[in-house]
Amino acid sequence: MAERGGKVDRVLLTTVGVLLGIGLLMIASAGVLYGRTRFDDAYYFFKQQLFGLSVGMIFLFLCSYIDYRVWKRFVTPIFILALILLILVFVPGFGTSVYGASRWIELGPISFQPSEVMKLAMILYLSAWLSGKGKKRTADFIEGFVPFLAILSLVGFLIIKQPDTGTLGLIFLTSLSIFFASGANIRHIFSLFFAGLFALFVLIKMAPYRMQRFLVFMNPEHDPQGFGYQMTQALLAIGSGGFFGLGLGQSRQKFNYLPEPVTDSIFAVLGEEMGFFGASIIVILFLLFAWRGLHIASSAPDAFGKLMAVGIVSWVIFQALINMCAISGLIPLTGIPLPFISYGGTSLAVLLAAIGILLNISKHSTLNVKL
Repeated sequence: MAERGGKVDRVLLTTVGVLLGIGLLMIASAGVLYGRTRFDDAYYFFKQQLFGLSVGMIFLFLCSYIDYRVWKRFVTPIFILALILLILVFVPGFGTSVYGASRWIELGPISFQPSEVMKLAMILYLSAWLSGKGKKRTADFIEGFVPFLAILSLVGFLIIKQPDTGTLGLIFLTSLSIFFASGANIRHIFSLFFAGLFALFVLIKMAPYRMQRFLVFMNPEHDPQGFGYQMTQALLAIGSGGFFGLGLGQSRQKFNYLPEPVTDSIFAVLGEEMGFFGASIIVILFLLFAWRGLHIASSAPDAFGKLMAVGIVSWVIFQALINMCAISGLIPLTGIPLPFISYGGTSLAVLLAAIGILLNISKHSTLNVKL
């Protein structure tokens, strides 16, 4: 047994480190032609990810050092700042449009996605707000359900205007997990879940591109040269990998066949090069992360730490599940990256800051079992 308030959860830290290492290897492999074609540098994406990882590791170190209870004082300004950043993506001079979606802010040489910041801000804010209410008030319709729905609707409106259905779904599931862990009425949980499904159906009907993605999900052969192209190429990549894969660096689909090989589709490249065995290792690592993360949540010394841990673990696991299922044809494509592995500086930096907070919570664990 370790002393209370001592060491971070080494299993969790090692698991994240292994996932980050695999991510760098896969980006170096998957981005060779893509980087050479777009930036005349075969290792452009690897270098950029290495920089993002360096920034993220600084965030992880700082957040693992800061007592997690300090964040409770700043959750409201952090949440308001995240809302302002979500609004700025629509303001000319700040926001930029990529493939018809307004999801980025550019400040000189720096560009980032405010929705990534909102993922963490939402976890912090809901954890502080719900932990302060207590289970009885949280389970109440007026004091718990209505304000929770109002907060979720405000954030959801700004994200769907970008539009970013995948991120909206991820924030919805993460928020629902925190709400459930805080002692919400189970009927309220089910009503929100089914309301979310209905809202998703409406969003699919409203946007032709979402409907096309849904049709491709229902029938992978639908429009194979158009909306079904990415799914078709991803399934070809995964299928050709077999059990042990073609070998690191030997993917064929990454050579201008598979769209977004370093971001959304990196799991397909991983499946092609490392096979079912390598893909299973990734799944096991995320399951290990979930186990250790929920252990930290169950042994957190207060409700705030517990809810934050639940939120961070839910965020990582739901995002990983959505990405792997989408690229395997089990759900419609969403454009959600694979945590720790996909290319993306903003995503990685914010995610590692969250892992730092989770590690700090583990320092204060009431069990703090040293494995």
